[in-house]
Amino acid sequence: MTDIIFITGANKGLGFETARRLTDLGHTVVIGARDQTRGREAAEKLGVRLVPIDVTDDVSVAAAAADLQEHEGRVDTLINNAGIVGSRAAADDLTGADALETFNTNVASVVRVTHAFLPLLRRAERPRVVNVSSGMGSFALTHDPDRVESAVIGPLYTSSKAAVTMLTTQYAKAIPDIRFNAADPGYTATDFNDHRGTQTITEGTDAIITLATEGPSAGTGRFIDRHGPVAW
Repeated sequence: MTDIIFITGANKGLGFETARRLTDLGHTVVIGARDQTRGREAAEKLGVRLVPIDVTDDVSVAAAAADLQEHEGRVDTLINNAGIVGSRAAADDLTGADALETFNTNVASVVRVTHAFLPLLRRAERPRVVNVSSGMGSFALTHDPDRVESAVIGPLYTSSKAAVTMLTTQYAKAIPDIRFNAADPGYTATDFNDHRGTQTITEGTDAIITLATEGPSAGTGRFIDRHGPVAW
């Protein structure tokens, strides 16, 4: 039996490539996207079904969960991929509104979507949640002068990803019947960095694919990149 996998923010970038790879592996992939035009175009290219979802809106998220309940009946794997860079303003120009926008999209959305999809996940035999975090939220990596993460200053994005990783570990402890793990894509060429990343988009999805396809014995509450565990 193939897994049913739902991916948020999958109309481009890491989400799209993740959907492509998991579809090629034979899984039933459903993609979520806020922009329905781009979402439909992506779904047609991938040969998968689109479910519109704005992860910042409770009503939209509930409607997406209801849609999958009606059509698929369960979700084996939820991949919380949607996110934004947020304001690029200098640290002394950042505002509370900037912080609320970034944390609503990158952090509160993980809670919002996870909450709505828990009933669908619990219909699966081996449910898992994969949260796309970042090494940019790692204290260890951002203080290591040999790592590219140490050269980037982005208070809101980095702190939001640190929150995603901690949410992952807390969910793993609190909800033991579902596996929760976080993936660090690494410095990948995407819209997020104006395609300056040194990894290909496929390399950037390696950790996500690993977490989405590994067996239950691999464990829960972990944070990995394509090379293995990430210190944070």
